[in-house]
Amino acid sequence: MHGAGGDWVPAVIFGLDPMWFASLVLIATYAVIMTEKVNRAIVALLGAGVMILTGVLNQAAAVRGVDFNTIALLTGMMIIVAITRKSGVFQYVAIWSAKKVQANPAGILLMLQIVTALFSALLDNVTTVLLIVPVTLVITEELRVKPYPFLVAEIFASNIGGTSTLIGDPPNIIIGSATGLTFNDFVFNLGPVVVVIMIVTAALFHVMWGRKMTAAAADRERVMNFNENEAITDVRLLKQAMFVLTLVIGGFVSAHALHLEPGTIAMFGAALLMLLHNMGSSAEEQSHQVHHTFGEVEWVTIFFFVGLFMVVYGVEQAGVLRLLAEKLVSLTGGDLTVTVLAILWASAILSAVVDNIPFVATMIPLIKSMGGTFGGAENLMPLWWALSLGACLGGNGTLIGASANLTVAGFAERAGHPIRFVPYLLLAFPIMLLSIAISTVYVYWRFL
Repeated sequence: MHGAGGDWVPAVIFGLDPMWFASLVLIATYAVIMTEKVNRAIVALLGAGVMILTGVLNQAAAVRGVDFNTIALLTGMMIIVAITRKSGVFQYVAIWSAKKVQANPAGILLMLQIVTALFSALLDNVTTVLLIVPVTLVITEELRVKPYPFLVAEIFASNIGGTSTLIGDPPNIIIGSATGLTFNDFVFNLGPVVVVIMIVTAALFHVMWGRKMTAAAADRERVMNFNENEAITDVRLLKQAMFVLTLVIGGFVSAHALHLEPGTIAMFGAALLMLLHNMGSSAEEQSHQVHHTFGEVEWVTIFFFVGLFMVVYGVEQAGVLRLLAEKLVSLTGGDLTVTVLAILWASAILSAVVDNIPFVATMIPLIKSMGGTFGGAENLMPLWWALSLGACLGGNGTLIGASANLTVAGFAERAGHPIRFVPYLLLAFPIMLLSIAISTVYVYWRFL
């Protein structure tokens, strides 16, 4: 059934209330994702299917609910990183950083945090830890020091660094795409507080671990004998990748002036790098390389997003989010300051408990529907920055709070140094709350 302007009006089977039914589907989807018993992409796609088959959405409405700019941006950046990785540049930077501090464990702890934060801002945090953690494990093994402090510090650095840019953390990608906020907007508005939080966190880790770390002279010498140049396996590919990455980052910075979406820039960059990478190869070699490159894309994440967007759009179409927005506004008395700070703290605490991606996907239409209360979309800016800071930094609070955390935990487990849920929680949650306290002061001073 269609309403005015071609909008789909939910007509759920058996005459069930669309609002209640859509809410149940969303809650069931979240609940199964949190159990981690079924792959989250499967759960999200099943949830989307239920929304369509029962009449909460029709197929056209479901497709309309998918944010293809986010999908294109994620896919494009995954392709660029998959090809760039083959050059060995990320391993080069990690080894170079360790040698710059004379293989001093405390110095390495700091340098790897800086490298992780920078790469997380320019690539994305999951990709960054995939590249940095294996090198970290090699270096700590050679130095005969426990890898645990390094891995926990890298989890924090990846989520903090990723908060500062449009492409650094999936929640920011979704927020930016839904609101039209640019790469520059994120850097300008969130960059300053991210630098402060990074300095405070690094100082805490130095006091807790770094200053007590020691390594034998012979072990440090072994690390100093690593040749970072040997990590670069393909100089030609390195030059091509750096050229394309520079173009893509430049494109993100000037996207507004060029009237281009980040998804278009990332996809074009991916296509250009694939062209350069395959130039001069036979048709058979090209086919093999392109298949391999596409195989490196995290399709589980991509299809998780597709299903999730449809589930959330179903809830939005059923009117649930508008109702929740009205309730939230009435609870905060329609006060912008109280609403902003409530979203910041609620986002942080909830993102530590549930994956921050589905949480943000649900919150975006909820915040959009508050536009009328606060005098238009332009007055919602503090709410978007509060949501971004809360969701991205809140992900540090528990081991399941963000995808990067689970990625690092997987590596640690395979290397025989498991990161346990409760010990991590007891350490990380208070530090996460400190970062949100800093964010509260910043958001109030800067935007309110």
